[in-house]
Amino acid sequence: MSAVHSRHAAREPIAVRLAVPIGVLFTALASLATVLGVAADGPGGPIAATEMPAPAAAMALPTVEVVAVPAADPCGDDQVIAALAAGDDAATVRAFGGGAEFRAAVVGGSAPCVSLDDPGRVWVVVNKHRPLQPESFAPASLSDIDLQATSRSNELRPEATAALEAMAAASRDAGAGVLGINNGYRSYDVQTRTYGSHVRSKGQAGADAISARPGFSEHQSGLAFDLIACSSRCGTHEDFGETPQGEWVAENAWRHGFIVRYEQGETGTTGYLPEPWHIRYIGEELAAAYHHGGFHTLEEFFGLPPAPDYEH
Repeated sequence: MSAVHSRHAAREPIAVRLAVPIGVLFTALASLATVLGVAADGPGGPIAATEMPAPAAAMALPTVEVVAVPAADPCGDDQVIAALAAGDDAATVRAFGGGAEFRAAVVGGSAPCVSLDDPGRVWVVVNKHRPLQPESFAPASLSDIDLQATSRSNELRPEATAALEAMAAASRDAGAGVLGINNGYRSYDVQTRTYGSHVRSKGQAGADAISARPGFSEHQSGLAFDLIACSSRCGTHEDFGETPQGEWVAENAWRHGFIVRYEQGETGTTGYLPEPWHIRYIGEELAAAYHHGGFHTLEEFFGLPPAPDYEH
């Protein structure tokens, strides 16, 4: 462990930054508690009040920030190996120790068994620099979404469908209103037609600001969708952000494994104008780490460079 340096004058708290595995931290804290207990009431009997150290004003305790450190070789762990082989993404993240530990291992380069390019995994990152591989990728399975829909694209991968339906029920139960869907999974061919229509109406630069080129769309992964707010009738996805449903989703989507993929102020990283209606599934563990870590783009979360424009 590196030496600790004080940034303050004497008698002021010392800021200490520890990078330790959680298990080691707990063991150390337990040992410290034991030592303190013996010191306060040891073989010689209780220490008299007059012998006790001066209060905090004279002996300020250090402020400690704990930083979780991933295992040195998480990909060699039997549970990680088994979960990856079974195609169980949620179990894989848990085997790493949780969402924060999974992210730390990926960003730190100690998880070569995790590919952010694998379109079959919930952690795949798709942006203007990272097309789906292959570009014609289609999910192995899709399931219908039991919500009101305003397009025929109302399917997602089963785990995303289940999470979306649970989120819609939670929104309704919270009094925020009814959620509907405008677009779920879109195939390569459908995305070709969607993008082409935007090019014809807005030009290529205009299309690139609001629509992905074929092979570069999160919709094609089966993990992303556009939400709408419904009451007596359903609105448009462009209206969603200003509705009670939109505000509730922005605050609570992470609880169900989702993130708002294209947030306000992040165009320089994502390459897209804000889309509060475009929701992406990454699983509950990763979404919790994303939320609690204060992240606003998947690029930032996984330590990837911004992708504001296509490379060719």
